[in-house]
Amino acid sequence: MVDIGTERYTFSFTIRDSPAYFINVQSWGREEYIRSLSESFRVGDCVTIENPLIQSKEAEREEKFSPVTPSGYKLLLSENHSVVKTSSCYDTDTRLLSLLHLPVKDPQDYYSLGDIVANGQSLHGRVLNVLAAVMAVGEPKYFVTSDKRKGQRCEVKLYDETERSFPIVCWDNESIQLAQSWIPQETVIFASDVRINFDKFRNCMTATVISKTIITTNPVEAVVDVYTVEQLKEKALQSDGKLEPLHGIIYGYISTLDIDENVSRVLRNRCSVCRFIVNEASNTCAFCSDVSPEARSTFASFDILVDVTDHTGTLRSCYLSDCVAEETLACTVQEFLMLEEDQKTALKWQLLLERSKIYFKDKMEVFGFSSDRHMA
Repeated sequence: MVDIGTERYTFSFTIRDSPAYFINVQSWGREEYIRSLSESFRVGDCVTIENPLIQSKEAEREEKFSPVTPSGYKLLLSENHSVVKTSSCYDTDTRLLSLLHLPVKDPQDYYSLGDIVANGQSLHGRVLNVLAAVMAVGEPKYFVTSDKRKGQRCEVKLYDETERSFPIVCWDNESIQLAQSWIPQETVIFASDVRINFDKFRNCMTATVISKTIITTNPVEAVVDVYTVEQLKEKALQSDGKLEPLHGIIYGYISTLDIDENVSRVLRNRCSVCRFIVNEASNTCAFCSDVSPEARSTFASFDILVDVTDHTGTLRSCYLSDCVAEETLACTVQEFLMLEEDQKTALKWQLLLERSKIYFKDKMEVFGFSSDRHMA
C-alpha cells in the first residue's frame, strides 16, 4: 500500500546470465529503499534476485530510455517482497565473470571515430555503437543547476586508428565511477547505444553515455585474430617495413626480458593526467601543457622492451608497459625497486620461455599475458 501523495523513487539496471540473454530490472519505492538498493552493488557485481515480478515489457516505449534487450519481459522489484543479494568474488561463477568482457551487440557493428567525424552533423542525435581505446580520463566535475539540483560530469578522450582524440561524456554516477577505473592507453571499450552530438561550442562531434548505453570494458570479441610471428613480419614487409596498428593474439613466449639490468631500461616516467611517457630531459608532458602546473605530476611505471618468439620466428623490441607489466611480473613498481638483483633474475626466469597467450595491440604493445598455468 502506498500513501496518497507519497513520493516514489525509481532505479533501473540490467542483468545478464549468458552470452545471449539479458534483461532490464526496475524497482520503485521510498527514497531510503531506492538509495540503499542503488548503493548496494556496482556494474560488474554478481547478484541474486529473489521474488521479482515478471512483466511483459512495452518495447517501443520502454526501450527509448532503457537498453535494448532480447527478452520480451522485464523484472520488477518490490520493496516489501523482493531481495537483491550480492555475491563475493570467491562465490561467483567464473562463467558469469567472463560475460563482463562480451559485448551485448554484434562486436563488428560499430562506427570508427573517423567515420563519426567524417559524417559530421549528419549523425547529430543518432544513437550508435563505438569501439575505441581510452586515451585520457578526466576528473569528475560537480555543479549545481539553476533549480538547485546537484549534477556531475566526466569527460573521457578516446582514440582509434582513425582518430587521435574523441570526447565521450558521462553524466551519471555509475558510468563516471566505471570510467575512473579505466587505464589510459590500456583499456579498450565497446560502448553500445551512445548518443552522438555536434558540440557547437567546441565545433566538434562528441559522444554521450545515456540511459540506454551499456559499456563493455576490454571486450574479448575486439581481439579475435591469431597471428604467428612470421605472419606479422609479412604484414610489415607489405607495408614498407612498418607494422600497421592492429590487435591480435600470439601463442608463443617471451624470449628476452632484461629486468635485472639497469633500472633506467625498465622504468619510465609517465604523466599522471594522460599517462603518456614524458620527456626524459624536461620531465614534462607534451600533451598536457594546458593543465595547471599544480595538477601536473609524474610517476614511475614499467616500460620494458621484450622479444616475443613462437615456432616461426622472433619479434624484437615489443613493449610490455604500465599495468600490464605489473600484472605479468606480479609486483608493483615500488615492490620491484625493493627486490635484490638475484630476486629480479629469479623473477625473469619464471617468465622466460614459458608458453603463453600474448595479447598485443597497435605497434606490438603487449596488453594481455596469460601463461599456460592460467590457460584452459
